[in-house]
Amino acid sequence: MSTRTTADTSEPDPEETLLRERIAENPGPALFWLAGAALLVALELGRIAGWLTGIGSAVEFVFDGAAAIPGWIAGNVADATIPLVGYLVNDAVTLLMLFGIATLILRFVPWSVADRLDVGTSRTRTLLEQAGLTVLLAAVLVVLLFTPVGGLLRTAVTAPFDLLSSLPTITSHELISNQGHRTPDGGWEGTFLGLSPAVAWGIRVLLVYGYAFAVVGWTWKGYNVFRTHYRQADWTPRDDTFARFRNHYWGLFGLLVVVLFIVTALWAPAVSPAPAEQNIYSPYSYEVQYLEDGEVATTTVGDANLDSQSDGQTTIGPMSYDDYDRWAPLGTTPNGQDLLTHLAYGAQTSLVIGLLAIGLGGLIAVTMSLLTAYYKGAVDVLTVIASDTIISIPAFLLVMMLSVIFDQGDHVLAEPLNGGVLLGLIFAFVYWPGMWRSIRGPSLQVAEEEWVDAAKSYGQTPANTMRKHMAPYIAGYIMIYGSLLLGGVIIFTAALSFLGLGINAPTPEWGRLISDGEAYVSTSSWHVATVPGLMIVLVVTAFNALGDGLRDAIDPETAAGDAKTDDTGAAAAGGGG
Repeated sequence: MSTRTTADTSEPDPEETLLRERIAENPGPALFWLAGAALLVALELGRIAGWLTGIGSAVEFVFDGAAAIPGWIAGNVADATIPLVGYLVNDAVTLLMLFGIATLILRFVPWSVADRLDVGTSRTRTLLEQAGLTVLLAAVLVVLLFTPVGGLLRTAVTAPFDLLSSLPTITSHELISNQGHRTPDGGWEGTFLGLSPAVAWGIRVLLVYGYAFAVVGWTWKGYNVFRTHYRQADWTPRDDTFARFRNHYWGLFGLLVVVLFIVTALWAPAVSPAPAEQNIYSPYSYEVQYLEDGEVATTTVGDANLDSQSDGQTTIGPMSYDDYDRWAPLGTTPNGQDLLTHLAYGAQTSLVIGLLAIGLGGLIAVTMSLLTAYYKGAVDVLTVIASDTIISIPAFLLVMMLSVIFDQGDHVLAEPLNGGVLLGLIFAFVYWPGMWRSIRGPSLQVAEEEWVDAAKSYGQTPANTMRKHMAPYIAGYIMIYGSLLLGGVIIFTAALSFLGLGINAPTPEWGRLISDGEAYVSTSSWHVATVPGLMIVLVVTAFNALGDGLRDAIDPETAAGDAKTDDTGAAAAGGGG
């Protein structure tokens, strides 16, 4: 007895060992992987810092929009009453929003001051804590808005990222330049190592996709390191999921194309032969040098674009140079701008809209599915009524109507990406009912499981029960449906731009390219509309293929049932919007 007790106390239970403790016992594999990850980050540190700066700008835009809500409400109230009432409403709405933020903060922090107070009931102590934090947040807000501290803090936060984003990377135009001009002796000046623009651009593009696949491979390597050296269980259901997906060739094809699409969007400045700022947004603010009659001449990019149009009469086709020594891998547009630059930045636009639409719509759908499955009753009925109301309106008509209303009203949401962010929000509003319906059944099913009842019986709060025991069960379903809907969002966005709605010029968008080149399909400028059209078909097909692969890997029983009922086509059609 004594020997066994000693052994039990000296050897910890493997199930109670923390990850950091397992890494401390065998740090070699983890350090090796971290060294490789640090090297990959260092190679593209400037670009990664630029991404973080963009995310910070988006967060700042959201906070600015939220901060404008009290003023907007107060302004409407003041117009209907008197200015004094408007001021009071502004302060009241601000405090109410801060109270909501305080409640969220207290829900996620691991400690509580209220537990140390011996005042009243538990509910009273919680309200006091929420009120105290609200007052503290209000004081911080006043200091940030009405003192120099806010500007200094913003500068302190953004300055390091601005400095890092200016660093050259291995895929930057500055390091591997493909913009130069011919020399009288037949060579090239201004390009990387004096190579031709086509070769220099090709080297840079190979580095982009090589680096991206190295990141993907090293990430997979990290998972294998964790599974081999640090995971406690010898087997988890996730292993079978990965095994099924590795044998799903249609899903692997979709994954490959989707990765290429995402890489093209993220590295659009590097993939593009010409910077978008020079070639699309401000062409008359930049100059280009070229060889003319044995002499090096200079003109603006805008004037060079006018002479490089692909309008059916004159054409700069794929894999060719224009008269200004500029390499155009996919030719030029009817405006003389580089087509690949438009496609790369158009992929960026589509990715932002798709992620915003599916991310926000999926968040709403998951939240409502958990609430309706847990509480049922009136919550479920009201959600059904709201979703049926939205679904009853044709999606295309609803998106067009909302887009025109906000755009014509010069709403602040119509400014980012020239309507791109607005379109993403509208898609989220239109698509969440369908996403909610797709996961409502699994949510109701998991709500009746024994482990949920056990969590309730042990006194676990509804929020923790839904987050820990219900949400993981439906995560796979929302991933499947979201990947299918992303293809529909891309088609929808292109269709609106084709009709002159949605994304406004000059922001690049694939549908507008098709519209611009529609009249030239039967001419020598066929590439203007054909190439973007093929890209849309390929990417949408890839997202549907990825969705099929995820479905078959995550839920093989559903896949088997679909094979029997031949319902796969219907699922893909639903994903196409």
